[in-house]
Amino acid sequence: MFTGIITDIGTVTAVELRGDMRARIACGYDMATVDMGASIACDGVCLTVVDKAPGWFAVDISAETLSKTNIGTGGWQVGRRLNLERALRVGDELGGHIVSGHVDGVAQVVEMHDEGDSLRLTFEAPPALARFIAPKGSIALNGTSLTVNEVAGNRFGINLIPHTRHFTTWGTVAQGDSVNLEVDTMARYVARLAEAMGAPTTAGA
Repeated sequence: MFTGIITDIGTVTAVELRGDMRARIACGYDMATVDMGASIACDGVCLTVVDKAPGWFAVDISAETLSKTNIGTGGWQVGRRLNLERALRVGDELGGHIVSGHVDGVAQVVEMHDEGDSLRLTFEAPPALARFIAPKGSIALNGTSLTVNEVAGNRFGINLIPHTRHFTTWGTVAQGDSVNLEVDTMARYVARLAEAMGAPTTAGA
């Protein structure tokens, strides 16, 4: 489990196709404190450390993960910067919201403009996921815990404050970018319960 609070920015330094895809990621973590087999969220994708050394770790990425994330749609090229978060430990502060690292799909940045010191972004989500997104609810985008401002059909908006843009990869976001989207677990369960009880579920309801 994760919180959606980014703790480092990594950089892809090598990519290799070997059945699955293997990527080496440079980071600022003390790798002596990261066990082999540990989970690290990379742009919101929960991946397992399969190799490591001081200053970097390697992960294997399955075809299923490639099909559900922007790793497959946009590709991880050498030099790509990634939002990183180590797995939540018992006793850690829960500063964002519960994030599983199991990406549901990919959303696209369709509009962006400055709003005071913040940056307002509008995303378009896949129709099957839009119904789980609600105003003032939580959402994880590229691993970052964010609050939804408004929902209109398959589109939803968020604000990025300067702190978030400075300490994550959101500082270089551009219109047309594809981002990893994980809906709030509670929203998913509420929608499933409503379906089981025969109640309609619509985006923003």
